[in-house]
Amino acid sequence: MYQKEFEQILQKRLPKALLAYGENQYALEGYISKYITELDVKEDLLKLYFDEYNFEQAKTYLAQNSLFGGINLLIIKHDKAIPKKELETLLELVKKNSDNYLLYLFYGVQKDIKSNAALFRSDDAIEVRLFEPSVRESITILQKKANELQIQIDPYALEHLIMVLNNNLMLCSNELEKLSTLSRPISSKDIDDLVYSDAPLGVEKLLMDLCNKKPISNTINTLLELGEDAVYLLRSTQMFMNQILLFQAYIKINGNVNSAEILGYKLPKQIEEQKAALASRIKSSSLLKILEHLLRSELEIKSAPAPQKETLLYGMFIKLQSYL
Repeated sequence: MYQKEFEQILQKRLPKALLAYGENQYALEGYISKYITELDVKEDLLKLYFDEYNFEQAKTYLAQNSLFGGINLLIIKHDKAIPKKELETLLELVKKNSDNYLLYLFYGVQKDIKSNAALFRSDDAIEVRLFEPSVRESITILQKKANELQIQIDPYALEHLIMVLNNNLMLCSNELEKLSTLSRPISSKDIDDLVYSDAPLGVEKLLMDLCNKKPISNTINTLLELGEDAVYLLRSTQMFMNQILLFQAYIKINGNVNSAEILGYKLPKQIEEQKAALASRIKSSSLLKILEHLLRSELEIKSAPAPQKETLLYGMFIKLQSYL
């Protein structure tokens, strides 16, 4: 079902099992918070994110009573589809015990979840697909957030915030919380003065979209219009792919991910999980081809006259996607 219909259900009850997937990360995280808050489970819950997923651990957790005689909430995030038989077992355990709940948040390709989605089409097990909100929808969501924070901000300033942060609702929400400390009406000028542009994050989005084989032409155009040049985007791509290589090597050796040990600094949890997922999915042979192609592209782009650099950049990204 679509988000609007699901939101109506949430106003009345919490489904025992939920499969959610799509482009609206803000909504996905919001559903996790809603379940944790309404079920009042903070300590006695189990989170299995990406490579942490283990069927036996999940099954054992749902098969036993809560340690404190309360609710068992199992939260699974994954970019790969859980085997259908395993999911059927977990859903059966949820069905048998009124204190069991399952949240399955899928971050992979939609077609991969098709067979599993059929298991979430009952009163107690629901499937919902989330789309990236339009600017108008984002304004409505952020206006509600602003009201909760008791911030005076008009729709034009909210739209400006959305444009600056590339319609990333998670970032917009965080910035509203910071702006609330001003204790006065917020204007577009405040946003220009106090909120950093999303250009670096736009590069991150470009490279995430590249690896997920999504359209990237519009993002490249936007970044170039913001003043980024072909050499900067080339270097950013090289750095990003080198990080994926480091993540891949660390995961193979240690079986888990720790960005602080890999990079020397801690990434935001969501970015760390996304890079770990890419490192696990991209084949080593493909990654080698990508890195070799980037070295060739560096020589071509740096040696080319200025008018040709952007053309070579577009060609570089097209070739990179063919390796993924």
